[in-house]
Amino acid sequence: MLAFLVLLTKAIPLKRRFILMAMELCAMFLLIADRYCYIYRGDISDLGYWMVRICNFAVYLMTLFILVIFNLYLGNLCLNEVGLKVLPKRMRVAHLLAAVDFIILVIGIPGGLFFTIDEQNRYQRAEGFFISYIIPLVIHLLLLTVIWQYRNRLTKGVRLSLILFTGVPFFASLGQIYAYGLSLTNITLVGLVVLLYIFSLHDMNNAVEHAKELEINVLKEEQKNAEMVFEQTAEALASAIDAKDKYTHGHSRRVAEYSRAIAKASGKNEKECREIYYTALLHDVGKIGVADRIINKEGKLTKEEFDCIKEHPVIGKRILSSISKLPYLSIGANYHHERYDGKGYPEGLKGEDIPTIARIIAVADAYDAMSSKRSYRDPLPQQKVREELVKGMGTQFDPLFAKEMLHLIDVDTEYEMKEREEVSQLEGRNELKFEEFRSSVSEGILLTPNSTLIRLRVKEDASDKKSGKHKLPGILLFDSLDARTHISDNKKDEMLYLEYAELWPDGRHTCIGARKVEPGKIEDRSAYTDIDRTKDDDYVIEAVKYDDHVRVKIISENDARSFIVALQDSSRYAYLGIMGEHCTIIINELTKSDEEIKDGEIPRIAERISYINVPEGDIPNIQVDGWRTAATDGIRVTDGLNITFHTMSLPTARLVWHCPSLSFFSSLDGHVNGKGYRELCLIRMDGESWETDDNVDDTIQANKSDDFEGWEKWKAKNKQGLDCSVLIRMKDNKIIVTTENSGISIRNDMVINGTVDDIYVSLTGDQCALTNIKIKQT
Repeated sequence: MLAFLVLLTKAIPLKRRFILMAMELCAMFLLIADRYCYIYRGDISDLGYWMVRICNFAVYLMTLFILVIFNLYLGNLCLNEVGLKVLPKRMRVAHLLAAVDFIILVIGIPGGLFFTIDEQNRYQRAEGFFISYIIPLVIHLLLLTVIWQYRNRLTKGVRLSLILFTGVPFFASLGQIYAYGLSLTNITLVGLVVLLYIFSLHDMNNAVEHAKELEINVLKEEQKNAEMVFEQTAEALASAIDAKDKYTHGHSRRVAEYSRAIAKASGKNEKECREIYYTALLHDVGKIGVADRIINKEGKLTKEEFDCIKEHPVIGKRILSSISKLPYLSIGANYHHERYDGKGYPEGLKGEDIPTIARIIAVADAYDAMSSKRSYRDPLPQQKVREELVKGMGTQFDPLFAKEMLHLIDVDTEYEMKEREEVSQLEGRNELKFEEFRSSVSEGILLTPNSTLIRLRVKEDASDKKSGKHKLPGILLFDSLDARTHISDNKKDEMLYLEYAELWPDGRHTCIGARKVEPGKIEDRSAYTDIDRTKDDDYVIEAVKYDDHVRVKIISENDARSFIVALQDSSRYAYLGIMGEHCTIIINELTKSDEEIKDGEIPRIAERISYINVPEGDIPNIQVDGWRTAATDGIRVTDGLNITFHTMSLPTARLVWHCPSLSFFSSLDGHVNGKGYRELCLIRMDGESWETDDNVDDTIQANKSDDFEGWEKWKAKNKQGLDCSVLIRMKDNKIIVTTENSGISIRNDMVINGTVDDIYVSLTGDQCALTNIKIKQT
């Protein structure tokens, strides 16, 4: 059977296959001959007479043949696997010894050299019995030296099988001398012949698997390279498209990133997200066919010019349709200007008739248009962008994907998702040129509990060098919806602009809108070696904000100053702008620390503005200065749980979503962000909710009663303060939340798929104070 299997095993080279097959056949004849020796032992019939003699001769002969064939097998390995061009002389000597042994065997057996047959027709060892073992053992030792010499060039499995084949029979033969009547050598030899095939097959299978692996890796690498080429081509094409419009630099890439984020948030898989990314990257490819004078026109477009602009989706479809293997590319290009209410172009599709990929891109495209600079305006503040998206839900945008974009905005507390001008990045070779004092200020750098480090160099203008004046860089701390400074009163009101203080490296300062500024001189500069100057830096600035305080350190060659600024309250942002006078400031480096500072690291110079210094209910009051910056401990959810509390929006609150929220979660210790924390759903008191877990199905209904007087009145009532009551019903894996406030009636149905041990609810929100929180069971 093994000989037959060897013949069919195509993984083994043909010549080696025939060698192994011959070895298996010899082993077969050895077993047959050995067996018949015992069967006819003592049989004095004519048949018995011949069978005992022939079979004992065959045993000696097959043992020798197996050794000769093994030598051929080893030679094949040496030539093909080890890589030898000429076989070692020891192997030829082994063949010669085998030939000598064969001659001795043919001559010696009839003469009774190795064994005799007695009158009872039984095998008996003769005096020359030991001679039959000497030559085979020498051959084994010769071949073993060859195997050992080239062992490192053989695979582990093959090496082991060869060593066993040459080593084990040696010890078996020694045992055979004393184990008379037991075919120890024959059994061992046959077993090792079988192992040779198994190890050879295993080795070839491994080689085939390795070859397949290499082939797969090559194919993967080719696919990766093809994808990289496609990606680079797509990005190059997108850059070429954006280059046609001086106000849309990087637009395609940003839309692609936003689209992928929306797709991922809405549950699309990795492949779908990737397709959406590349589709969004090329969504404006049709602008190649629109005249540059129309795209870059400063004023309002005429009807004819706008009609030309409206042709770009069709042009894009025509261009991308030629990529037949990626049909989704042309779909995105053709339909991304369709509106959910059917008032879009080019085909006026409505609702879900618009392809999903185009509905996603439409939201991302609109968001980037609003958050980017245009010829007639600066980027819109994040809050205004959000309000526009809310207004467009169900009309311009698919409500589902607009809602996901709103969630991305809510968690983007530092407004990172917007166009960034090169100068605003303040890195590397960026230069800021200043004429008269306060003639310009850099775009603001948002200060957070993660320290911001700025290294800069100052170049004075030639006129100031002649006058002997040395101009210092200045720092302006301010807050603004668009992170920019403003001069006109109208713009200041629109952007809720507020300046806190001006700070200078020589210790001068001006307190403008801050509660207090406390300057200081750093005497022990060794404590600040981590922020010390290098030879390329004239000044190093470190700034950090914690709660309602900002600390700024300015280190120069001969001086080191620190400033602590107490802001109006902890809910406002603080931006750092760089200013100067008759000089050019070169920003060498801008970095932000990965670690947040801890409470108390900035010495407090003014009392904290608190809106929760009132009696507490069942759990402590909380003041939420920003998006979910504070939260109550978890309250275990049970059927009939009733939570009442008083809410008041902070003075800086100005938007609908500056209100309380309910966070449903599970954790091992009942704490928000505690061990094993897993948020399930977030419900806002303005009637929006978010599924934050893939295993949760959430449906919210927000209805306006006759008591609802509009969102402006609703915000005003929240500013004044109002009492809220939340009722939670729970049955099995379903949680129903109902509440009503100022004419907004909310019912949220949450179904949890899977097993969750304990569910908790926590009060949180954005720019609101929550007090008198009481918990009861109804």
